[in-house]
Amino acid sequence: MKQQHVEKLFQWIDETATHISEDINVTYLEAVAEALDVLFNGQPFDDMGKELKTWLTNELTKVSKDEYEKEEIRKSVQLAILKGMKGATQQQHLITPDSVAMFMGYLTSKLFEDREDLKIFDLASGSGNLLTSVMNQLDMPLTAYASEVDPTLIQLAVTNANLQKNKVEFFHQDSLRPFLMEPVDFVLADLPVGYYPDDVQAARYELKAEEDHSYAHHLFIEQGLNYTNEGGYLMFIVPNFLFDSDQSKQLNAFLREHAHIVGMLQLSDSLFKNEKHGKSILILQKKGKDTKAPKQALLAKLPSFKNPEAMADILAQMNQWFDDYKAAKL
Repeated sequence: MKQQHVEKLFQWIDETATHISEDINVTYLEAVAEALDVLFNGQPFDDMGKELKTWLTNELTKVSKDEYEKEEIRKSVQLAILKGMKGATQQQHLITPDSVAMFMGYLTSKLFEDREDLKIFDLASGSGNLLTSVMNQLDMPLTAYASEVDPTLIQLAVTNANLQKNKVEFFHQDSLRPFLMEPVDFVLADLPVGYYPDDVQAARYELKAEEDHSYAHHLFIEQGLNYTNEGGYLMFIVPNFLFDSDQSKQLNAFLREHAHIVGMLQLSDSLFKNEKHGKSILILQKKGKDTKAPKQALLAKLPSFKNPEAMADILAQMNQWFDDYKAAKL
């Protein structure tokens, strides 16, 4: 992957999106989705104005989508989305940090080292950055699904995946409603944290709150298990306070019944402006007739990704843990 390619493509997306945004009076993020669509399509769309069409046709002569690798495209798109989200204060519009997405790709490759193919589902895909980052690190045939309720984010995710030539089937819906899909081997998500407003929908879940609104992040974990095969794995980015909140007793009991906790890896505080927003990576295995809990769950507080020595040390320990975990299953 070449950094100058990333910068060159980002510059093209940025300039094109800025122009589209001003011309048709949409937000920068919506314009990024339009710019990516135009790039993927190779020409402007019929419903665009004459002047914009002429300008875009000219801009398209300066770029060729086929000269970029998947990761170069993903990183360029991510930079544009980060720029567009600078002004967005909504927590659910934040993007999974690249270092975390890469690390989750590594964990996924360790969990499924012996697999020949994989069915994967991102329950809260946002702009598709986490899912495509993980997909780009897996060297096997993949069947991928993703769900997102926000119309701008799902448009970004679809064109993001298309440009990277990653085949993903998208569901544009509330991820806590039922899906028309079979269970998969692996569910992942950067979980939306907070209350879920639809009490009627929440009532379908075991993890619904006894009173007031239920926690969305708890319901997402249950929904993930609903769509995971027995013995399949789930990996979520969760708040550090997941097991210390007022509804955590219920969550603990539910997980004991339905899943094995494989690991809980606390992310470095350096990734978060405020430590109360700190996050961890939770790894679960859905119980099945041949599954058993690991002798010792993988528990660690990760160093900063910018500290290569400490990171190399913890990766060596993790590789050893995965070797022991696999050996115990034989």
